[in-house]
Amino acid sequence: MAKYAFITGGVVSSLGKGIAAASLGFLLKARGIKVALQKYDPYLNVDPGTMSPFQHGEVFVTEDGTETDLDLGHYERFTDISTSRKNNVTAGQIYDAIICKERRGDFLGSTVQVIPHVTDEIKSRAKELSSATGADIVIVEIGGTVGDIESLPFLEAIRQLRLELGRDNTAFIHVTLVPFIKAAREIKTKPTQHSVKELRQIGIDPDILLCRTEQRISRDLKEKIALFCNVSAEAVIQALDVESIYEVPLVFHEDGLDELVLKLLRLEGGRPQLDSWREMVERISASRDRVTVAVCGKYTHLRDAYKSIVEALVHAGVANGVSIDIRWVESEDIEKNGASSHLQGVHGLLVPGGFGERGINGKLEAVRFARETGLPFFGICLGMQCAVIEFARNVCGLEGANSTEFDEHTPHPVIDLMEEQKRKSQMGGSMRLGSYPCELKQGFKAIAAYGTDAISERHRHRYEMNPRYESILAERGLHVAGIHPAAALVEIVELKGHPWFVGVQFHPEFKSRPEKASPLFKGFISAAIERRRGSPRILSGRGT
Repeated sequence: MAKYAFITGGVVSSLGKGIAAASLGFLLKARGIKVALQKYDPYLNVDPGTMSPFQHGEVFVTEDGTETDLDLGHYERFTDISTSRKNNVTAGQIYDAIICKERRGDFLGSTVQVIPHVTDEIKSRAKELSSATGADIVIVEIGGTVGDIESLPFLEAIRQLRLELGRDNTAFIHVTLVPFIKAAREIKTKPTQHSVKELRQIGIDPDILLCRTEQRISRDLKEKIALFCNVSAEAVIQALDVESIYEVPLVFHEDGLDELVLKLLRLEGGRPQLDSWREMVERISASRDRVTVAVCGKYTHLRDAYKSIVEALVHAGVANGVSIDIRWVESEDIEKNGASSHLQGVHGLLVPGGFGERGINGKLEAVRFARETGLPFFGICLGMQCAVIEFARNVCGLEGANSTEFDEHTPHPVIDLMEEQKRKSQMGGSMRLGSYPCELKQGFKAIAAYGTDAISERHRHRYEMNPRYESILAERGLHVAGIHPAAALVEIVELKGHPWFVGVQFHPEFKSRPEKASPLFKGFISAAIERRRGSPRILSGRGT
């Protein structure tokens, strides 16, 4: 039977429960324990796919095409284990399943209630993941903050699981805040005491406290927290602020978190293999060479909207032995001030995905600047589509060329709605989602980066490059460098004669790992390093 570790959060949101869950998963896996991770989100959306990035942040896409919470990205990056539909559960999914069962007649004669029907459904999801993965331990993160109304059914469900499975098979880990008050020059434990009190009022006694703090917690303070929160002093683990999130597992290991979880759950684990991870973290902190990459997007005021992009750049920096400075550029600012004022001095330009017409002209101007000045350019999803539109207009002379997403009546629909999408009536979960194969063509930078002609990457889009324009674009230098083998969909475009001008319809950032950087991100940063070492190249209008 699998063991379960439930991670809750208190005091405030954004304390890092996802990083904590991912770090624990990494440490246990390093000890030879088979782990699975699951996120419970208490919102009523079925998934985050239709939510604004300003409200939710990034939507992370799994191999099987599930749109999920960004914490699943942390799970994958830390443990290098691919997630799926079973790894993210929302309140919307729970209630949808219960209502379907009720309409089907599964509850005939019963009054459907939160207890036991909702809580039973929640519990079943954790058990299903355990059965599907064969994991020794399932680490379950409960979204939200203790005290929120929305998360109460999930907390009640894990309380019941403790009763059903026993203490040897369940562990409660509570992430809390221990603030340092600068005016008083003191660390305060009262917020943690109140958070644990709130948790205990609903029947959950935490076994371990992960205390988020700016300052190291002394032994005396640990004993004080332990006394008032009814845990042992060894179970008060400090979650220190660190320079890189990849240091967190090492901080937790130093304070004995993984050893304590094994002890509580009576699991046998080997000595953790952490040497390569330590070396990776040291490379991040030791890098003295720096390159500056501009990320020109529509949601740059909320950095979590590009979480996987940011981490993939970090990974590529590690692989190339440099640190990455990101210059965030709002595409609408380029529309007001021009591209040059925002992109001068950067060594690479990345235009990420997005939806809707707002800020598109700014992205097009940024792409043109990169094309004409030889600035390394990497376009992802919408970024790739912007590269095609800009080239069609300004190099091929196709006046009014556009995407039908922005102009249904464009005379040159170089980006068009996919045929299968024209028959869709629902917005949620209906895009081209998940992993698809791609065949790479010889003679281009993409195949050189991957080192193979057959790859698989994850997608999230409705629109694609119109193949009717492939030959027109190619005549002027923008070539198709990768296609979907069965449907002949354009996956990659490249501009010949440019130091690095690559656009991809997929999202390579989702599969990037700290010790295994995405090949395309790695190649992009390598080109940015060359740009920093050399002088800007002014290219011809053809871009060839």
